[in-house]
Amino acid sequence: MFTRNWPRHLLCLSLSLPLGSALACGPDFPMRLLDNRGQSLAELPEGNFSFEISRLGHAINGLKSVTANVDYSDEPDAVALRDQAEQAGLSAEQQVLVKHLRSLTDAHQVETEGAQLPPELRLYLAGAVAFGAGDSALAAGYFKKVLALPAEQRASRSTWAAYSLGRALFAMSVEANAAPGLLEQSAKAFEQTRQLSIDGFSDPLELGVASLGEEARVVRTAGDWNRAIELYATQNLHGSAVGYTSLKLLMADLMTLPEDQVAELLKGQPVQQLVTASLISRLGWSFGDQPPNEQKMIKLLQNSTRGSLENADRLAAMNYQQGDYASAKAFLEHAGDGGLAWWLRAKLAVREGDKSAAAAAYAKAAQAFPQNESWGERRTPDYDYETLQPKCRVEGESAILALQRGDYLQAFDQLYRSQSIYWFDAATVAERVLTLEELKHYVDTQVPAPPPLSQQDRDNYVPLPVAASLRNLLGRRLLREGHYEEAPAYFDNVDLQNKAKSYAILRKEADSARWPTTRAAALFNSAGVARTWGMEILGYEMAPDYATFGGNYSLESTELKVGPLVTVGEVKRQQASVAQPDERYHYRFVATALASRAADNLPHTSQAFAAVLCAAAGWNSSLEEENAFYQRYVKEGPYVDWAFNFGHQCPYPDFQNADKRYVTQVTDSVRSALRPYKKPLQYGGVIVVTAAALLLINRRRKAQ
Repeated sequence: MFTRNWPRHLLCLSLSLPLGSALACGPDFPMRLLDNRGQSLAELPEGNFSFEISRLGHAINGLKSVTANVDYSDEPDAVALRDQAEQAGLSAEQQVLVKHLRSLTDAHQVETEGAQLPPELRLYLAGAVAFGAGDSALAAGYFKKVLALPAEQRASRSTWAAYSLGRALFAMSVEANAAPGLLEQSAKAFEQTRQLSIDGFSDPLELGVASLGEEARVVRTAGDWNRAIELYATQNLHGSAVGYTSLKLLMADLMTLPEDQVAELLKGQPVQQLVTASLISRLGWSFGDQPPNEQKMIKLLQNSTRGSLENADRLAAMNYQQGDYASAKAFLEHAGDGGLAWWLRAKLAVREGDKSAAAAAYAKAAQAFPQNESWGERRTPDYDYETLQPKCRVEGESAILALQRGDYLQAFDQLYRSQSIYWFDAATVAERVLTLEELKHYVDTQVPAPPPLSQQDRDNYVPLPVAASLRNLLGRRLLREGHYEEAPAYFDNVDLQNKAKSYAILRKEADSARWPTTRAAALFNSAGVARTWGMEILGYEMAPDYATFGGNYSLESTELKVGPLVTVGEVKRQQASVAQPDERYHYRFVATALASRAADNLPHTSQAFAAVLCAAAGWNSSLEEENAFYQRYVKEGPYVDWAFNFGHQCPYPDFQNADKRYVTQVTDSVRSALRPYKKPLQYGGVIVVTAAALLLINRRRKAQ
């Protein structure tokens, strides 16, 4: 059995043995199909060896699978589990006696001292002690005696005896240089173990499943690789990790055999399927140079034709991965209507430029793959990760073609159906390619609001449902584009809704205000909301803000350009929805722009004017803006004693007193203009007053 030090193997051995005294730094990011569309369509991701071998072998009716939560880390634990099972159902006196008998080294002494035990217990223990002492023939005799008892007298030790008999016979065959008769008897004993387990005899140690691996070792020794593979695959199907590991080790052994021997073995369907499963899964390597043994095995497999039709889709996949597209296409003629076959046909159609055929093949592949089929986690050459569910991947690739032909809603829907797997791609299409009306209609008709997360969920960092993330994305886009009434309802919790409402109310107040200081106050307060909560209520899910990461990380991105898979129409849509400005944390620039407008509505001599510019200078939009705000204050603003720490310690703007400055600012400017003419004006004033007085006196005299 190819298990080396595998824990289950230790458990099985213990039945017959006496007791002895892992961006430069940061999180991993999921791959994005839209980053390199040509590569996404061209590559066939490596398969998953665990999934591939689950397609081999056949589950046995009536044989229970292994317990999912059983785990053995070393031999002492395996022995402890055996002892626990061996003691079950015994009286206290029997438990003590069985423990004592296990410590003996003489099988005959066990039989004598255990005379008071039921025959099946006494005979089995004697056989176990004999096996532990190296006397396999004597042990086999005792195990046969157990199995010869009437069925009602061996209910608890039948599977144990049959399993141990198989091991004893195999040990005898090794001593006899793999005698065929003993190997056949050993295999039959393991087969009997399974049947006894199926028939309901006690099997607490799950020896029925373990016997599959033991029998596989026997037939492999006899030279029957095909039968060994089938048995290990069946063991794997029944939940035993030993089957999986043994197939990996068997594949490693195949790699080391001479070419002529491998070529002969590849004539067998199970061997060919195992080799194909290993190659398309890249079991021995991931990226970089392919190991020589892998290259040798690929060549031998490509030259092998017998039995290929039943495995045609996998052979086509292997050839496609190696760049032999002609062979892949030839195998696909016999590959049937499975999901992998249609996926490969779609890729070949893309290579040939037949977009209609590719779209049709992708649709058939998506329909053929089961919804729950998963190939597990994989890494791209850029070390991004992908949870590879073929149905989702196929629909994601199909979305690339949908974008190319202008079916933007279909493309989004195909990406969105993957939920979190290709969320980054779906989010990009949602906020950059779809129009606001298209996105809103999709959400309103197909994405109902999920129940909000509880505070406990939030404290435990339970991720938002993708539906909630999409609705948040829509809410932020509505706010960015000025749909203040509609936006708040789309946010996933009351806190965000209230923040969105605050921003919306202030923006509407600023738009409707008639008095400048009222407008300035609303603009400045909305700017503060944008700066403080901008990531949550205004940020782009993807570039440039990356609200999906809370703004803590960004992804490398390149400017979208018209090309073979990118149309002018899509580029125009993305340009129309680009952030204004297209800068990281763009909402900070939104905030400073609002603050600048607020300053425009304030008297330059007011404290409020200086305080607004001071606050905006400290909002970390850019060094250029920070300097511009300060220079504007220096040129236009009043002296304030807190200006020495401009941009860092700023009082709240005094909008109420700023109103008075509308009057004083005018009179101050007049006084300033007339100041050079102060003396002449004073003298002139006296003359004017005197003349007016004399004129008044003359008029009164005439009236008298």
